[in-house]
Amino acid sequence: MARKDPLDIHQYVTDRVIAAIEANPGEFRMPWQRVGIANTLPRNAITKQAYQGVNCITLWIASELGQLAPVYATYRQWHSIGAQVRKGEKGNLVVFYKEYSVQPNAEDTDDDGRRRVARASWVFSGSQVDGYTPPTPEPVKEMEPLQRHEAVERFMAATGADIRIGGDKAFYLPSLDYIALPDPHYFQQDDAAERTFHFESTLLHEAIHWSGAKHRLARDLTGRFKSDAYAMEELCAEIGAAFLCAELGLTAEPRMDHAQYLAHWLKVLKADKKAIFTAAAKASEAARYLASFSRKEQDDAA
Repeated sequence: MARKDPLDIHQYVTDRVIAAIEANPGEFRMPWQRVGIANTLPRNAITKQAYQGVNCITLWIASELGQLAPVYATYRQWHSIGAQVRKGEKGNLVVFYKEYSVQPNAEDTDDDGRRRVARASWVFSGSQVDGYTPPTPEPVKEMEPLQRHEAVERFMAATGADIRIGGDKAFYLPSLDYIALPDPHYFQQDDAAERTFHFESTLLHEAIHWSGAKHRLARDLTGRFKSDAYAMEELCAEIGAAFLCAELGLTAEPRMDHAQYLAHWLKVLKADKKAIFTAAAKASEAARYLASFSRKEQDDAA
């Protein structure tokens, strides 16, 4: 019998992301964007930990395909609590890394000899198993637009970022280290609440850029992506904003002014099977960094 080729984890995940992006021809919508519906972070049903980086993206794609319960676990984990994956259900690949040590390269002073190798695990949604009843969540009253806006304002105020409202464009200016945003009424949606949604998700997008400044996370993608670095920084900000929107219970709204990057992103992803992993990892790092300011405020107040 012919030996089956080992799974190329990076290519498998990249192909899924590309297929999800290309599933909506003629419209600019990334797999993590659901118009009018707030994202939630997929979590492990047993450990309760949220999935990070590219795993969050692939599980969001799974939920788009009908796996509506945002909790996942391996076959063995489900079995450990008396639940059973239904026959015929297909698992979703998540990636974890194993570290090992080798002899450092004597010619590379930055080489500490540590290496990481990607490993695959397969998880199933709570909607794919029998014998599992998700815990009843505490009733959450949906925030009114003003409350939601104030929540984002508090989140951003904790960072200390210089945010200037005015003009007709949204951007982060590294040379002067400030975020510029148009007044909410400049956003094109007819409904005032929808304009606020777009204002908030755009603010979080620019905050991801702000996090990458040299005196913060020093995120520099030029060494990794060369001439594609600018477009990939935009992809990092798109993904990072989606992570923050999910954490804050907001909608990750499409930025139509970013439609120009779509073909470029697809070109990079198709040429580099590890590009989405890098972008998602940097986005996770940026989202955790921004959230750390609010957590520190809460710890100080406790």
